[in-house]
Amino acid sequence: MDKIKVIIAKPGLDGHDRGAKVVARGLVDAGMEVVYLGLRQTPESIVNAAVEEDADVIGLSILSGAHLLNFKRVRELMEQAGIGDRLLTGGGIIPRKDHQTLETYGVDRIFGPGDGIDTIVAYIKQWKTTRNN
Repeated sequence: MDKIKVIIAKPGLDGHDRGAKVVARGLVDAGMEVVYLGLRQTPESIVNAAVEEDADVIGLSILSGAHLLNFKRVRELMEQAGIGDRLLTGGGIIPRKDHQTLETYGVDRIFGPGDGIDTIVAYIKQWKTTRNN
């Protein structure tokens, strides 16, 4: 299997990125290639980076409450850029009541506090295996 390439980004005005950095490090330790875009990214900059890097996965970390807007916009831009077949996932402080809405937007899974890095790694690897078959 080719090395899985992941974009990790913090869209919007979030100023706290410790969780995103922990996830990025855990994915690297699991053998994935990670490009961490950092704080205050726009949906456009995130998708542009995913296209440039030919990323398999886009992971958004959102704590600001703007998850519905940001995930929806990133998915729309992914479709427009021809990378709608890539995994869009993420986490942060996202109410469970919004998970189903995010799923209708094309977000594959949301991870939250308490989800260990092993769970995230296993999910991404399973997605990649399924996609390649």
